[in-house]
Amino acid sequence: MRANGLECIVTGRVKGPVGVVHGVRTASTGELTAIVGATGARFAVDAGFTAASGQLVLVPDASGDVTALLGLPSPDRIDPFVFGGLAKGLPKGNWTLSLPDDVDRSVAVLGFALGAYRYVLGETKPLQVHLYEKKPDSLALEMAQSIWLGRDLINAPANLLGPEDLAKAAQAALEPFDAKVKIIKGKALEAAYPLVAHVGNGSERRPRVVVAHWAGSKAKKDAPLLSLVGKGVCFDSGGYDIKPASGMLRMKKDMGGAATVLALARLIMAQDLPLRLEMRLGCVENSVSGTAMRPLDVVTARNGLTVEIGNTDAEGRLVLADLLTEASEAHPTALIDVATLTGAARVALGPDLPVVLGNNDAMVEGLLEAGKTVSDPFWRLPLWDGYRHWLKSSVADLNNISSKPFAGAITAALFLERFVESDVHWTHIDSYAWNDSTRPGRPEGGEILGLRAIYAALPHVLGMTDLLNS
Repeated sequence: MRANGLECIVTGRVKGPVGVVHGVRTASTGELTAIVGATGARFAVDAGFTAASGQLVLVPDASGDVTALLGLPSPDRIDPFVFGGLAKGLPKGNWTLSLPDDVDRSVAVLGFALGAYRYVLGETKPLQVHLYEKKPDSLALEMAQSIWLGRDLINAPANLLGPEDLAKAAQAALEPFDAKVKIIKGKALEAAYPLVAHVGNGSERRPRVVVAHWAGSKAKKDAPLLSLVGKGVCFDSGGYDIKPASGMLRMKKDMGGAATVLALARLIMAQDLPLRLEMRLGCVENSVSGTAMRPLDVVTARNGLTVEIGNTDAEGRLVLADLLTEASEAHPTALIDVATLTGAARVALGPDLPVVLGNNDAMVEGLLEAGKTVSDPFWRLPLWDGYRHWLKSSVADLNNISSKPFAGAITAALFLERFVESDVHWTHIDSYAWNDSTRPGRPEGGEILGLRAIYAALPHVLGMTDLLNS
């Protein structure tokens, strides 16, 4: 993958003049005059500046130099994306931010960095806009770096990112933090993860499972254990239940769950949080061939349950199932999986709201509250017990699809729950992992939804009040 170069975009060292971006909540000529002078204030008003959230206008200041005004919302509505248009909206050069005291600069730095993201193949000219921060916030930069990594992986064309490539990318991202990373393949994978192997049977690019273990430098032996599981389907044709062309167009993003948990794992390691961490990625391609899985196949999962394949396009839950079983064997404090799992979730909530379901109310509510706080929202659906029998099979313990055309996101989660031990606090996140169009800070293409919320919720999820302040 390409080098991100984020350290050059947000920097504590600059040469030459530094322009100022003034964050304001008013378009009053009098108040703007106090900031940029009378000429600049008139220029802003004549240019249609209303101080709307995220609105950017360039004006001459009292000395005649170019400065900028950025509209800000009320303090309770500030999120990183207010600042997401700066990197591409400002002229080239060095800039710094002048913000009200009620604005968290780390949020602004993160927003600037997310807006600076571009995905390109091959050489490209570096971004010419730089943000000067005397002491750049390390968490904001590491969070941006992690999100950039995840976006890069999702945006990579499927011919350049197969199962082995994804596994090696995970290894390259985590080993610098002293994580122990193992890539499992071949006979060992078939024995340990039979459902993953069955999904991958149709592709010449054979499946891989990544298992990573890490502990923070201050983590005690009995420190809380966080276990992360990600769906890494590098391309999903649907298998024999093949998708139409329109449904296949974005299926390079079907490894978005793996990209999300990898980005989160990297962030946790970069911040050296005092916890123990396990991460598992199921890296696979769902293809059509003479060796591909067939409808009505029956496979015995890692935990001994037999699964009938009702639909080969419901492969993501098969990839997750064995990984959830293995993760449960360690009895983690919290188990979280992320997957681009169902179209039903998108029909219900659209692209921006990942669905969250889980077997522990306190854990789920903690994630929901954190999402609201950091403007990275989830929406909860229930693990509705009345739908469990929809997964019955006449020849196996359960089917991988429901017998009803309803509640697809819920029944997919109910399937996954069969592979999680009952005493493990588990949350499932069904994400879109994509921006259909470009918005400030959110360019069209791969997106890492929910990372900021999960990170903010870790103290609650793991029962460690001072976790993020340690």
